Amino acid sequence: MGSMLAGIPISRALALLSLATLAGSSSHLLHLVLSFGLFGLFLVSIVDSSFVPLPLPGITDIMVILFAAQHANLFLLIAAATIGSALGGLFSYQVGQSGGLDFIEKRTPPRIFKRVTGWMESHAILAVAVPALLPPPMPLSPFVLAAGALKMSRKKFMWAFTLSRLIRHAFAAWLGVHYGKAVLVLWNAFIRRWGAPVLIILWVAILGSVAFAFWRLWKTSHEVGLKQTKPLNATTT
Repeated sequence: MGSMLAGIPISRALALLSLATLAGSSSHLLHLVLSFGLFGLFLVSIVDSSFVPLPLPGITDIMVILFAAQHANLFLLIAAATIGSALGGLFSYQVGQSGGLDFIEKRTPPRIFKRVTGWMESHAILAVAVPALLPPPMPLSPFVLAAGALKMSRKKFMWAFTLSRLIRHAFAAWLGVHYGKAVLVLWNAFIRRWGAPVLIILWVAILGSVAFAFWRLWKTSHEVGLKQTKPLNATTT
């Protein structure tokens, strides 16, 4: 390093050293953000496709773009996001099927509830595929829950939902590959400006919300299960 800086004015040499240090710290911070890898993407995508909202809408797409920009294996990347999304959608479908329309009506504004049920009764496959394909602010959870509550074929639901998510994640990966340099420039600029504390807070918030979402999913499925067993208990007494 000393030989490389020989003959360069002191002020310029110091500037080069500071830039090198900054670039090194940025790469470490970026590594921190992406260190959860495909398993982290898999967990986030499960919750992101369920009826429990995450604090950052479309966070799965953001993670896919960043990983693709970092030259991750595209097959594994899209597979992790799509399989996780399929599991989250299937779980929400099961909850909707067990809870029925009353469960959805309590958690959906009346105007949206009417549109969702109307779409589901007349165009079931499109009612699942379009919300699964489009990014926020397009609502997803009411359609997924309604698919289960209105007894849509599970096979049709899984094909429509999974294929739509596959196309969406493939497009996000394509954005990361073709616009990866611009994405990383913006990302590194964000890192340089805000530093490690904000990134740590961001990941703590994401992991905390994922943990809370899994707890909500478990609690809801437990409540639905109790609701189903109550009439059976009542008939036996």
